[in-house]
Amino acid sequence: MLITSKLEAENAICRETVDAGDYYIGIVKAGETFRILDLEGNQAADTLFFNANNPTERYSAVDTIREQGNVYLTTGSQLRSNENNIMLEIVADTCGRHDTLGGACATESNTVRYDLDKRCMHACRDSWMLAIAENPEYGVSKRDISHNINFFMNVPITPEGGLTFEDGISAPGKYVELRATMDVIVLISNCPQLNNPCNGYNPTPVEYLVWSAA
Repeated sequence: MLITSKLEAENAICRETVDAGDYYIGIVKAGETFRILDLEGNQAADTLFFNANNPTERYSAVDTIREQGNVYLTTGSQLRSNENNIMLEIVADTCGRHDTLGGACATESNTVRYDLDKRCMHACRDSWMLAIAENPEYGVSKRDISHNINFFMNVPITPEGGLTFEDGISAPGKYVELRATMDVIVLISNCPQLNNPCNGYNPTPVEYLVWSAA
């Protein structure tokens, strides 16, 4: 469901540009709202969420899909953890839907899907590994990296039950906004993928903004 936000960028307590292929990691406290803004359109932001007080509790696609009865995410979707607790709720969305099935690109999947010579290309899992290595204070380890959300990514389900990666449905200035219901670690990989249409074969920056609790 398309819902615009009433929050103004000039009132944000945090505002950062995340370049294509780079990562962002930080904590959003319960009651705070954050926005991921697709600056140039057709970008994919692969995002993980963890309980900031216990990172072994993390976003679960299985629990989220089961409880909401929908494989796509948009305004009103409640993102649930592997303990079936509500971590966040999408409160505004100008894109329309977001993928939680397609997973994140990795050197291994690039090899399987595309070609052996694609293995050396940078991937989202590389960004996540770098983020947790450079920021050990968050207490996230490799074993904690599991389900992710691909914000702005278009991954239709085929009649046979498979997945396809198609041209994005976002555009410059589209955004998604989430309100945290617990203290949450947000880990974004701004996807560097060049082999499928999720970034229009041209990865671009996104912007990350946070507003304090009302």
